[in-house]
Amino acid sequence: MENKSSERMEDREEIFSKSVRAGKRTYFFDVKATKGNDYYLTVTESKKKFSEDGKFFFEKHKLFLYKEDFEKFAAGLKEAVDFIQAEKGVYEAPAESYKEELEGVLTEGSAYSEVSFDDLGSK
Repeated sequence: MENKSSERMEDREEIFSKSVRAGKRTYFFDVKATKGNDYYLTVTESKKKFSEDGKFFFEKHKLFLYKEDFEKFAAGLKEAVDFIQAEKGVYEAPAESYKEELEGVLTEGSAYSEVSFDDLGSK
């Protein structure tokens, strides 16, 4: 039997949702409403994993943030990100660098020739 309390939390009205793909992970930012029509934020990290039998499943981790904690949470996150950037430097997200490399290859045109289906003809 499932826990009714957690089941009710999952069924709360969703007000806003934003997903962010980041490499092998996807982050979901969902604003939901309580019974009293107060808003809270859930942040879910989802990562595709494979079991021993080769089947895939999604491993999920969820964080609930309530409005009274937003300011402190945002300040803590900013401080941690600022520390990393100061220690390791600001870096470009890998996905963007790969995108630029791929665009360079595709725009060069030397790797592919134009093909017309009319050239295939029938024998």
